[in-house]
Amino acid sequence: MLDITSSPLYEEESETEMDSMESHGSVVTHLLSQVKIGMDLTKVALPTFILERRSLLEMYADYFAHPDQFVSIADMPTPRERMVQVIRWYLCSFHAGRKSGVAKKPYNPILGEIFRCHWNIPNTNSSDNITDLGSKLVADGPVPWCKENQLAFLAEQVSHHPPVSAFYAEHVGKKISFGAHVWTKSKFLGLSIGVHNVGKGWVNVLQHGEEYVLTFPNGYGRSILTVPWVELGGTVTINCLQTGYHATVEFLTKPFYGGKRNRITCQAFQAGDKKPFLIINGEWSGMMEAKWSDGQRSEIFADVKELDTERKLVKTVCEQEECESRRVWRDVTVGLRINDMDKATAAKCAIEQKQRDEARVRKENNIPWQTKLFKETKDGGWVYIKPLVDRIRSSSDQTNIT
Repeated sequence: MLDITSSPLYEEESETEMDSMESHGSVVTHLLSQVKIGMDLTKVALPTFILERRSLLEMYADYFAHPDQFVSIADMPTPRERMVQVIRWYLCSFHAGRKSGVAKKPYNPILGEIFRCHWNIPNTNSSDNITDLGSKLVADGPVPWCKENQLAFLAEQVSHHPPVSAFYAEHVGKKISFGAHVWTKSKFLGLSIGVHNVGKGWVNVLQHGEEYVLTFPNGYGRSILTVPWVELGGTVTINCLQTGYHATVEFLTKPFYGGKRNRITCQAFQAGDKKPFLIINGEWSGMMEAKWSDGQRSEIFADVKELDTERKLVKTVCEQEECESRRVWRDVTVGLRINDMDKATAAKCAIEQKQRDEARVRKENNIPWQTKLFKETKDGGWVYIKPLVDRIRSSSDQTNIT
């Protein structure tokens, strides 16, 4: 059974549920007395009331809140159109995880924590859902109860110091996958908190042998003494080595006086060109406009406010393994949902103490930590142990042998 109905524990928080920091003045003042500008916040215990009711691993799944946009990359007939669709999916992938105007911090995943979910693909031909191909389960995939015509997602916290998350998504029917690893480095900046996302992601379009490597913007929690809000900032890149197409995206932070929030500008190039064939301007939380190099076309590139967010399908907590996010953090989530901060804090402390105890035992017995579903690469990255490209290759080899 899948938890596909609305659950009060995991519904989006409205801004009316959230207090401003001013109502917790003494706690915030105590916290600020412990930190200095530029200080790494990784080991600082933040107050429970600023927590969002989900793990960071689950938040990463929101990159695929529009699964049709992601899988349609594989449907585009030319390298240029595929590059444009990668950009469209990427620019539309940030708003779903940041719907509230008030900033909240997701739970820091514990070492070995995993999160699994999948999505139906909207607007697909109904016949796709009744064919043998579409209804076949992907038993050897990251989410064994996911079908070939659905998008599967898996994340694991592969390191605690430094905090590194690895995640992977695939759609077998479209032969497209995505892998990523992100190390979050948090720093205190005075009136704001900065989160530097170190790592990369890569889209593999297997049918065309293309890989699009991309980076991630930094995040900022602003106005932490009043009503905090989130913005993204920095330069990211998207590159396809096989075709030479590449793009840069600037996430523009709001000026201190005036200006708009959530602005982006993007330029896309084909191999060898210094002039972009496409320029995009707008807001990642709203409408973005495209201007093409032929000078004849200017059009709406995307408007995320007009896009439906597809609900992720997650197993009920009672069916999950002990290490799965919603089961790990359930008592904290319940405490936050009923606004019982003592209950939430006690549950959070119990989880963290268990982590420390287990780490001490491993250290005393010289037992290295073993990840479950991802492996480290020679360059310090992390990849899923059974990616779609390897499984397809293995299946093809078996067919050739027989």
